[in-house]
Amino acid sequence: MVKRNGQLRLGAFIYYSGHHSASWRHPEARSSEIFSVDLYKDLAQTAERGKFDMMFLADLLYAINVEKAASGMLDPVTLLSAISTSTTKLGLTATVSTTYNQPYNVARRYATLDHISKGRAAWNIVTSQLDMEAHNYGKEKHPEHALRYEMAEEFVDLVTALWDSWDDDAIALDKENGIFAHAQKVKEINYQGRWYSSKGPLNVPRPPQGYPVLVVAGSSEAGKEFAAKTGEVVFTAQQSLEAAKQFYRSIHEKLAAHGRHENSIKIMPGISPIVALTEEEAWAKHESLQKLITVEDAVTAVAGFIGFDLSSYDPHGPLPENLPDVAAASNGMKSRVQLFIDTARAGNLSIVELGRKMLGARGHLQFVGTPEQLADLLELWFNEYACDGFNIMPPVLPVGLDDFVNLVIPVLQQRGLFRKEYEGNTLREHLGLERPSYHHFKKLQSI
Repeated sequence: MVKRNGQLRLGAFIYYSGHHSASWRHPEARSSEIFSVDLYKDLAQTAERGKFDMMFLADLLYAINVEKAASGMLDPVTLLSAISTSTTKLGLTATVSTTYNQPYNVARRYATLDHISKGRAAWNIVTSQLDMEAHNYGKEKHPEHALRYEMAEEFVDLVTALWDSWDDDAIALDKENGIFAHAQKVKEINYQGRWYSSKGPLNVPRPPQGYPVLVVAGSSEAGKEFAAKTGEVVFTAQQSLEAAKQFYRSIHEKLAAHGRHENSIKIMPGISPIVALTEEEAWAKHESLQKLITVEDAVTAVAGFIGFDLSSYDPHGPLPENLPDVAAASNGMKSRVQLFIDTARAGNLSIVELGRKMLGARGHLQFVGTPEQLADLLELWFNEYACDGFNIMPPVLPVGLDDFVNLVIPVLQQRGLFRKEYEGNTLREHLGLERPSYHHFKKLQSI
């Protein structure tokens, strides 16, 4: 295996009390604190101690199955603003939907977070996925998949234009002559598009990073096209080395078509690791978690996600052969639905086994083993150009993140695969991404 130049990028993906759906029941989970800022401050400090590039927070615009599952979620931008004061280097990535927000508000929130954190903010751009989200925002139906991405492109173009509405040197602070800011360096954008409009300028000066880092999550064709045009970090779910390599190649081929260079984007699949000093101990941890998922919960999860009634099928048998093209019919996460179906077929998994796999890491790669074995896997994927790094998804928090930082990070550092100290201060510096120059509304004028 040829060793690749450079080092891994690592994100700490924080989700409730862990990514395993039953993590809130685990004795080591801090479940009582999932709506408390103290838990997230502690996790952020652990991630910074491990020299992670960034901490990543999801966002869900609904509460569901509240009896059985951890549900509800604190606003991630607000939460990261609080966390920023207890960290100095860690990147802060928050998910915000383009479908149920307005560009001016989003531009303002992320510019504020970037200023508060001194250049460590990132926006994970999503289009949401469920009708129940639409209902919460007074809409009858969630927009169609392709339309959501069309709207998202215009949304992001408008947000970046608003960030560009202040020049970097717009603020004069000339007390003697009474000039706070140079009027000619703060510009109206006067945009009227198909979906959104704004006069501008933004009421927050240009962010320290120029733009907060733009993160895209999605692996459908529309998602990949959007990532290649707009994204600087791509968060994806991949179950095998070959599939990840194919995805990596696909994104880079699309990059060239949009006139972007290969270093302008970082691809980071998710992985949910259970590590221990011995394989036996790691597998015992895994089994203790899996036992918390009942047969009923597993079947319900599969049926709900793929949108197909499985009540008449043997839960210990395979997915039905006559399953319709549910991925094509889905108006949600099309690529994730197909991934689950392909995983079940390839692994000859029963409905229950698939459900437990889904609920273990929601379709992301799972790992059980020793720190050295996990480092081998991460190194292989990196050297084979299957990724530029990983989003680490601890199954139980905080213990899963502690284990990764204490056991795995030293192995990666010893192999020269990961930093021992931060080289810069901003998230763009951590990731090796350029600070964007002004577009001065060229994108908007060309629409």
